[in-house]
Amino acid sequence: HQTRDHDPTDYENLLADGVERAYAKGIHDLEALVKELNEACVPAPGGKPWTQDMFTSEMKRLGA
Repeated sequence: HQTRDHDPTDYENLLADGVERAYAKGIHDLEALVKELNEACVPAPGGKPWTQDMFTSEMKRLGA
């Protein structure tokens, strides 16, 4: 929160909520996290299903 320069977008909030729900279920590995995001219908870039590479790339992009 201290380093961000804007409020989170709706997309960022949905993604964060999906990741938080997965962690609350005890999911901590990337493969299971991606599966959970897809099963929960959390939107991915371009409307495609989440992949491990896509998730890693998106986290880098959002953290930039």
